[in-house]
Amino acid sequence: MRRTGVADLPLHKGGVPRWLMRRMVRLADAIAVLLVEEHGPEEFVRRLADPFWFQALGCVLGFDWHSSGITTVITAVLRQALRPEEHGLAVCGGKGKRSLATPEDIDRAVEVLGLPERVHEELKYASRMAAKVDNAAVQDGYTLYHHALFVSEDGSWAVVQQGMCPADRTARRYHWFSGALEGSFVVEPHSGIASDAVRPAVLDMTARESEGCRKASVDLAKEGPSRVKRLLRSLRPEWQKSLCDWLPGLSLKGPGAKAVLKYLRMPLNANWDALARAYELQPADYEQLLAIRGLGPATVRALALIADLVYGEEPSWQDPARFSFAFGGKDGVPYPVNRALMDEAISVLREAIEKAKLGQEEKLKALRRLKGLVPTGSP
Repeated sequence: MRRTGVADLPLHKGGVPRWLMRRMVRLADAIAVLLVEEHGPEEFVRRLADPFWFQALGCVLGFDWHSSGITTVITAVLRQALRPEEHGLAVCGGKGKRSLATPEDIDRAVEVLGLPERVHEELKYASRMAAKVDNAAVQDGYTLYHHALFVSEDGSWAVVQQGMCPADRTARRYHWFSGALEGSFVVEPHSGIASDAVRPAVLDMTARESEGCRKASVDLAKEGPSRVKRLLRSLRPEWQKSLCDWLPGLSLKGPGAKAVLKYLRMPLNANWDALARAYELQPADYEQLLAIRGLGPATVRALALIADLVYGEEPSWQDPARFSFAFGGKDGVPYPVNRALMDEAISVLREAIEKAKLGQEEKLKALRRLKGLVPTGSP
């Protein structure tokens, strides 16, 4: 680990050796059993929604601390290790095509965990909206390729999904927790966003500062696609190429510049069918608008642009990433070490390892990996 504590996350090739995967599953099972016995399955789900704890768990299980693959591998490990009838926990979705099976996984999880029938649709909605928000409402240049939903026997859930930026081949992980939503999927809903880079400009329609823009976007959508089309054409002269001209002081040089240009490209079009559905449905708020099928990033950008330039309701362009993949740095780069969260993650995992029914050698190796999380020079 670098002395600053900043973690680069290269997209590693290859898979996890079978001998390592077997040991990771065994250790994850032991940790899960202890944590569920001590704190309950809902607390285990809450901890998975914490980027610090999730990263620490991956390190303890023996995966590369700096690889973006930790997200997909830990999800796969937990899928094998967690047994709903024993742990009161289920894993739905995963990487690539596996994520498309999330609705079917939810049906099985609800049945095995004995949850009420209404929870089926609630969990499916949560899964779909989490993906929709991170794909369309937060436009940071990362394309989602991993989506996993963890659910406990009391109905609590966490979503852990990850996107890749093709321009610089880095990853960003998005964490959600049902207990942290405050009633809305579109107002700062994340329990954490883990990234190794902060982008110079991100269209964040979930920021509290975007409330006016959200309301204006809903009003525009309710006026119908013809109105939106006329306004968009009036704002897009032929020589105008991107939204970046409205961003004072934005530098498009250096790492990630191409990604910025790509995802802030002014839409040449919007999904007029989706806007027609919005006109018919007359959504009451931005969450209902975003939930409309087919309403994607280009349409979100188009509505935000009109709301800003016509009605003066500017959206937030601040990157919502809250954590680096490490615990911060002793010299404040990228931010000071959050000692409380770091200590909590390490303490809980250390206790679980020490109590787990494992061989002494396995315990010592896991504890050494846990000790290695502490950045050099941290008190």
